[in-house]
Amino acid sequence: MATAQDLMQAQFARFAALDPQLPQDQFVPTDAEPVAARTSGGHAVAGLVTHTSNPEGSARGLWQAGEAFELFPIIGEHPRAGMDSLLGAWRERLGEQDDPGPNSSAMVVWPSRDVQATRALLDHGFMPLSVLAIRSPTPAADTKLSGTVKVRRAGPADLDAVVDLTLTELEYAALVGTATYRSDAAQLKRTAARVRLHSDDPVWLAEQDGTPVAVAECGWIDTGKSPRAYRLRPGSWGYINCVSVHEKARGTGIGRQLMSVVHNEFVRRGAIGSFLYYNPPNPLSSVFWPRQGYRPLWTMWEVRPATALR
Repeated sequence: MATAQDLMQAQFARFAALDPQLPQDQFVPTDAEPVAARTSGGHAVAGLVTHTSNPEGSARGLWQAGEAFELFPIIGEHPRAGMDSLLGAWRERLGEQDDPGPNSSAMVVWPSRDVQATRALLDHGFMPLSVLAIRSPTPAADTKLSGTVKVRRAGPADLDAVVDLTLTELEYAALVGTATYRSDAAQLKRTAARVRLHSDDPVWLAEQDGTPVAVAECGWIDTGKSPRAYRLRPGSWGYINCVSVHEKARGTGIGRQLMSVVHNEFVRRGAIGSFLYYNPPNPLSSVFWPRQGYRPLWTMWEVRPATALR
């Protein structure tokens, strides 16, 4: 009989064959509830379920449901049948618990190239609402525009402009992904921007005729030191938290110019790559980011509310 360790080892080996950019180890949560199932062929599979509450006033509540449940599948060499059986067992488990309400979600994060598991996730009602995408550390082509466009580092004096642009992005993202524009969004964004503008994490502004029209909030993450980066290979990564271009400036090349500055700075500082999250249903970012050299590594599959899991 296969043990959990056997399943994990088989899963790591399968992931390595699917995508060489996947990390060689998989994060396993310690504070989680186990769930187990068997495929129709009799193969044992398992998973771990975490539960996170994001009360009103929580910054995480801008991109995550109030009650968020995440399944970490351990299905070895049985991506489709194993995922199907495990999701069925998870659905039964959720049905035995108190209803978490409409502001809830069930989520599975899985390698984007695993189309066998994709079929099972779709069959159970999941939607691919977000992806973690990566880019190799290559210099960006010179996209400098003629005229009056200038890209510079933002400072504390640019707080209002940064907040306005990031709120514009949040409002749009709430229509096409996992984000939610909550009543306290402006204050939460202002608090986060103030911290960023007083830290070493770079925030870049693009100005046209002296007026800010685009922003890129960026940062640095060392996978050996940050629990947020366990889905990346070891090393120092450039992180793009938010990019927003004013509606009147979209399609003019300003976004490309802004990102060429960001990517060249990542290369200059020795990043092994850069990463970000974008929403596949977003008709702008789903086109823009692949053109910048990004490709999906992990897909975040969600069902909202959690009880809608089939």
